[in-house]
Amino acid sequence: MIDVKCVLDSGCALGEGPVWDVMEQALYFTNILGKTLNRFDPLTGEHISWAMPEHISCFGLRAKGGAIVALRTGIHLFDFESGSLEAIADPEANDSRTRFSDGKVDRKGRFWAGTMPYEQFDPICSLYRFDVDGTWEKIQGELIIANGIGWSPDNQTMYHTDTLASKIFSYDFDIESGSVANRRVLVDVPESDGFPDGLTVDAEGFIWSAKFNGGQVIRYDPEGARERVLRMPVQRPTSCVFGGPNLNILYVTTGGWEASPQGKFSASATDGGVFAAEVGVKGIPEPRFAG
Repeated sequence: MIDVKCVLDSGCALGEGPVWDVMEQALYFTNILGKTLNRFDPLTGEHISWAMPEHISCFGLRAKGGAIVALRTGIHLFDFESGSLEAIADPEANDSRTRFSDGKVDRKGRFWAGTMPYEQFDPICSLYRFDVDGTWEKIQGELIIANGIGWSPDNQTMYHTDTLASKIFSYDFDIESGSVANRRVLVDVPESDGFPDGLTVDAEGFIWSAKFNGGQVIRYDPEGARERVLRMPVQRPTSCVFGGPNLNILYVTTGGWEASPQGKFSASATDGGVFAAEVGVKGIPEPRFAG
């Protein structure tokens, strides 16, 4: 049994999108429903947050400083010092039914983000790629909840999750052009496992997928076979990322909000907190957005 500890009792309604910054040795993450971008220093215990004007789902740190963030009204550039936002793209500006969900920066410095519905869970959502020159492209449509995304260490495969379809897909990936092809189901997740949410890929090429309402993070090999299960002390893990000085600590964000018509909060004090565990493997440094 691996010891999983709550390292930050942040009480997030919906903690998501963790990014480990190797330069600062700090963990950044969002509280979607709480409308904040957060920074946690595991060494000092310092936790600071930046308020957003609307739901913030995911982000990437920028090579030029600041961050690229996905808000309810599209993609913006954010300045940590001034708190200013600069809108750069809103592919679904004419669709009030959706908001952005999960996203990540690839190793060429492009930002990828997908959308999800607010209420009616139909396959009306999409995955987008936002290039460093400010242009964007719709990569995949007909998704219910576009979620966890990552790339193999050799950059030849991209992984992407549709949460309510309960599937993790893999694509052939061209790192130079950012194009994908040959979409196929990598993992068909059984209902008993929970809903596949955010994911990360380790240095050995295995995929770690958080299972919302499943109380676990499951590691799959590159062919989609279950390799191990990390049991969580809470039911709603949302995403994960490797961090720490040696990139050997798996940080897991969680939600305190229950996905029910009542939208109620859990009675557990640590639901919505950030958890950590040493899992015996290392991760890959998260790239920064180059635009």
